[in-house]
Amino acid sequence: MHPAPSVIVFTVLSGLGFGLLSFLGLGLPQVTGWEAFFYFALAFALAVGGLVASTFHLGNPQRALKAFTQWKTSWLSREAWLSSLALVAMGLYAFAAVFLDISAGLLGWLGAALSVATVVATSMIYAQLMTVPRWNHWLTPLHLLTLSLAGGAILAQQSAVALALLVVAGIVQILHWVLGDRRFEERGHTIESATGLGDIGAARLFEPPHTGTNYLLKEMVHVVGRKHAQKLRVIAFVFMIVLPIAVLILLPQGIVSAALAILCYLIGTFASRWLFFAEAEHVVGLYYGARSAQAVAG
Repeated sequence: MHPAPSVIVFTVLSGLGFGLLSFLGLGLPQVTGWEAFFYFALAFALAVGGLVASTFHLGNPQRALKAFTQWKTSWLSREAWLSSLALVAMGLYAFAAVFLDISAGLLGWLGAALSVATVVATSMIYAQLMTVPRWNHWLTPLHLLTLSLAGGAILAQQSAVALALLVVAGIVQILHWVLGDRRFEERGHTIESATGLGDIGAARLFEPPHTGTNYLLKEMVHVVGRKHAQKLRVIAFVFMIVLPIAVLILLPQGIVSAALAILCYLIGTFASRWLFFAEAEHVVGLYYGARSAQAVAG
């Protein structure tokens, strides 16, 4: 699929922000006063900034509020509700910590749970799509959640927890790539199944359905060469997992090591998230010969 910059920024930054809010809600670290102010300011800037970035991908951003009306059937709507509730709960928790020097434990736990639920809801927007086999797997929620919490742990300066989460996130990332590469074939999607012509023999594309581009080609079909993807996977994994682990192990715990680790993490996560979208093949691409084009590109 087309890797829209606004959606990449949204998923990376909001995931990181809600990951940090999760740890702050659990009292990790236990901060009050001005120290708490800076932690919460960073967390809210990332979470809210990511959510705002997501509206730039909407056809009519002014209608974003309508996302709240479909919570019974839409994971996007559930994400909107959960993120709002998480921000309200953590906002009250932050107010008490910053201005009253009070750590409202129960409210913090609630905010942390809502923050985690927000990331899960975001991931389910993609994992529910049967038309995108690479995403339609239980590893997708785990992939986004482990990266969110790993980044949050780095920002919260919880080195031991961050190291464990980075290892888990790395394993999940590799599995997501390896298993995702064969998901399309395992689901049995072919041009014959897409057109319903399998009963009369092999089908092939005679000519494009139309002479110009359209919304489906712009948003749902994106071809990335396998060699290019493999190189980018290595870069993403090294910056997202290997370098942050090395920084956290080799450097003393503190603001400098956390800043360096999170910088590497962000570079790698942006690369990984670009691939997350670019390598996701929508079944509609079968109508346009995208599968054969991708084979040639590889």
